[in-house]
Amino acid sequence: MSESHDTAHDYDVIVVGAGGAGLAASISAAQAGARVLLLEAEDEIGGSTQLSAGLLTASATSVQESLGVDDSPLRMFQHYMDLNGWRVRPGPVRMFCEESGSAVEWLLELGVEIPAQVSRSAHEPGLTRAGVEDVWRGHVPKDQGYGLVQVLDKARARLHVDLALGSRVEDLVVRDGAVQGVVIEGEEATAPAVVIASGGLAADADLVRRFLPDAEVAGDALFVVAAPGCRGDHVGIAERHDLALFGQGWGLLLVTAEFQRYHHWQSGFPPASRIHVGLDGRRCMDEDAPYAVSPGILKDHGGWVWSVFDDDARTSLPPGYADWDADRILEEAAKGVVLRADTLEELAALMDVPADHLTASVTRFNALFANGNDEDFLRHESLAAKGVDPHLAPIETGPFHAVRMLPAELVCTHTGLEVDARTRVLGTDGRALPGLYAAGEAAGGILGERYVGGGNSVAHALVLGRVAGREAAARAAASSPRTEEDPA
Repeated sequence: MSESHDTAHDYDVIVVGAGGAGLAASISAAQAGARVLLLEAEDEIGGSTQLSAGLLTASATSVQESLGVDDSPLRMFQHYMDLNGWRVRPGPVRMFCEESGSAVEWLLELGVEIPAQVSRSAHEPGLTRAGVEDVWRGHVPKDQGYGLVQVLDKARARLHVDLALGSRVEDLVVRDGAVQGVVIEGEEATAPAVVIASGGLAADADLVRRFLPDAEVAGDALFVVAAPGCRGDHVGIAERHDLALFGQGWGLLLVTAEFQRYHHWQSGFPPASRIHVGLDGRRCMDEDAPYAVSPGILKDHGGWVWSVFDDDARTSLPPGYADWDADRILEEAAKGVVLRADTLEELAALMDVPADHLTASVTRFNALFANGNDEDFLRHESLAAKGVDPHLAPIETGPFHAVRMLPAELVCTHTGLEVDARTRVLGTDGRALPGLYAAGEAAGGILGERYVGGGNSVAHALVLGRVAGREAAARAAASSPRTEEDPA
C-alpha cells in the first residue's frame, strides 16, 4: 500500500499514524479540501483497528432506527459519564457522543457494511450489546476490523492522500508558538496542522509499568494484543513540548485465565458451566459480565478470582483452540497452573478457600441455573444477550478444576494527549497548542477507567479522527494569523 512522495513537500495537514484514527483523520481532512500526508511508522497500515472486531459504539444511528432502538447522544453521554464517575472530561465526551452517530453514517457512505440486524456477538455483523448500556449501541461491521480498514484505505486512495510507510515521527516542528510540521529521520515535513494518531503505549513495557500499574497484577500472565506500533510516541512528544497527558492509570485489561495467551478468537472460550468465586470461596460476579465492568469487579475482589468448573465442562470444550481446549486444561493441571481435585472439598483446600463456602456457592449456582434464572447476579440476561440458553449444566462431575482469572489481556491504554472538544491538544497550562490535534489512543480525556463496552476504542479512534481531520483542514484553510481562539 506504500506510495512514493517527497516528504520535504509542504502539505496542508500531516497525520501521524495510519490506524483507524489516522485513516479517518486523513480522509476527513481530504474531504474538506486539504492536501494530506499520512505517515505510518510500521510497514503496513491498520494499527490496532485492523486487529479488532471493528465494533463501534454509537448512538442515534440509522441501524438503531431500523431496528426500533430509541437512542440519543444525551442518553449515551449520561451513561458514559455515570459509568466513569464523571472523572473523564465532559466536553470531549459530549462531543464524542454527539458525533458518534454521524460518524457511523459517514462510514456507511464510504462503503462500510453494518446490516440492520440483531447480532449476538462482536463477530456477527449487526447491532449488538456493547456493554452495560440500557440500549444496544454496538455496531459490528462486515469483515471485522480488517474489512473496516480496507474500506478506509480505499477512500484514502480515492482522495489522493499521500501515504508513507516506515516513517516514524521523531518530533514536532514548532515555530512562533505553533506547530508547523514534523521531523522524520532528521528531515522536516511541513504543514500548518498536524494530527497525532500514533496509537497507545501497550507495546512498550516500561511505559505500561509507568502509566498502567494495574497491569502488574497479572505478572507473567500479561499479554498484549495491541498493534506493535503502540509504543507511546505521543508521550515523548508531550514531555518535549509541555503538553498535558490525561488518563494515567487507565486502560483496558480483559479478564482471562492464567494460562491464556491469545485473544479469544484464537484462545477459545471458557465453558458456560463455570462459577467465579472470590478469595473467600463465595461466588462474586456474573461470569459473563461485559468488560465494561468485569475488570473493575476483579479489582474490588483483590485483583483476581477463581474460575471453577467440572470435568464435563472441560470435555465439552470444542477442539481446535489454542488455550481453552480439553487437553490443554490437563497440561496446565500437570504444571500446577490449573488446580484439579476429585471433590470440591479437596479443590477448596488447594485453592485455600473455605470448603463450606465453595460447596454452598456451587450448590446455589446449580439450583439457579437449573431454572435459567440467576437471581443473584442476573447472568441469565448476559447469556441471553449472547444467544446462549441460560439453563446451564450443573457443576457436579469430578474431577473439579480451578484456575485464576486475571486482568491479563492488555487491549489498549488510555493515557493520551489531553484534548478539548475540538480535538485540539492542550498544554500543561491548559491552553491549546495551535496546529496540533490528537485522535485515537494518543488522545486523552474520553477513554476512562471504565471502558463503556465493545467498540469504545474503535469508535473513539474513528470519531475523533474524523473531527480532528475536519478541524485541521479548517486551520489549514484559514489564512489570517492564529490565536488559540481562532480555528486551530
